[in-house]
Amino acid sequence: MTSYDSDSSDGGEFTETNVLLGYASKDSQDETISKLGGIPEWLEADKPPSAALARCKVCKDLMVLILQLNAELPERFPGHDRRLYVFACKRESCRRKQGSIRALRGVRIWGDETPAASAAKAEEEPKKQETRPNNDGLALGDALFGGKGMGGGSGANPFSSNANPFSTSSSAGSSGNPFSSGQQKTDTPKEAEKDAKPATLSKSFAETLSLGTTPTGPPPPPEPWPETSAQPKPYPTLYLAEADYETLEPTSTKIPDNARIEEADAPETVSVLDREAFESSMDAAFQKFADRLAQNPDQVIRYEFAGTPLLYSRTDAVGEKLTKGSIPGCPNCGGKRTFEVQLTPNAIAELEADDLSLEGMEWGTIIVGVCERDCVPRHVGKDEAGYLEEWAGVQWEELTKQK
Repeated sequence: MTSYDSDSSDGGEFTETNVLLGYASKDSQDETISKLGGIPEWLEADKPPSAALARCKVCKDLMVLILQLNAELPERFPGHDRRLYVFACKRESCRRKQGSIRALRGVRIWGDETPAASAAKAEEEPKKQETRPNNDGLALGDALFGGKGMGGGSGANPFSSNANPFSTSSSAGSSGNPFSSGQQKTDTPKEAEKDAKPATLSKSFAETLSLGTTPTGPPPPPEPWPETSAQPKPYPTLYLAEADYETLEPTSTKIPDNARIEEADAPETVSVLDREAFESSMDAAFQKFADRLAQNPDQVIRYEFAGTPLLYSRTDAVGEKLTKGSIPGCPNCGGKRTFEVQLTPNAIAELEADDLSLEGMEWGTIIVGVCERDCVPRHVGKDEAGYLEEWAGVQWEELTKQK
């Protein structure tokens, strides 16, 4: 995937990136699935997921929907119905606490392959993964989520039925031992004898890695949803009927005519304490985040399966986790997770525009990472919909102390 640092052209031309931007509209324009706010619409209307998946992990109350996305990618996941849901707790006391925002992925597979077979097939795939590449010089998302290897077939525009043109790179590479250094060596007879049972050793190791992450028993009974009147008041419905690929203005290096240039040894015009406070608050990642959003200020979501998330900060818990590549894998199949979509601060402005009494959500961005294999819950039958919780990395707005 293209690094955001190299999106702009030196030729002074506008640049289109691989990121699909979604815009909110009160007019559905025939869009029936992708939206901000409203009531969640499940893959099977009469078979919703357990209500426990939409409860705040802090106060245990039901949360409200802030994003529902049609995430079908027919060329990448043929026969898969896919939807993403993001919920948020409305309680002020739960803000900035882990578990007050949760993400779900709904999936249903049509065709001859059963979900159980799909899950078993996904579990076997780690044994055939390619040798890990050197991540030096790669974009954050490529190094973290495996974007280079995941750039397989084209996906689909989650806002329509048209083919998605931005997945153009080749599919996952050749098989190999992901724990190998890639060096070749000649086996001695004894070593060859040791290697005679690679499948058994590989399976044993894979099973060991899966311990504690892959469920071994049936899931708990689903929790029924209460009547609509007993649920918290939803946000107003705004449709994601408008979407376009991100276009960036060329970077200008010309110094404005009214700019004032001072000598390097000029005396300080502000106190050292004030300068340090200013510099500490002006995180470089946030400045990049703000500059990027300023070019398309009405965007509410940024979508690029296996792409690169735009970080609000690199120094908070989520930023550090993403930078180090330490987000948890998929607990259902044991595979890796990949970036798919993030919400921008303008989504808050759109959701809360008609209710001035709201004190407001306080996140800077919500980054959703999903199973890169689009696995199906093991207990789900053929042609049935299943739901899994995915990773929601919430980067909260920075609180500045008032003097």
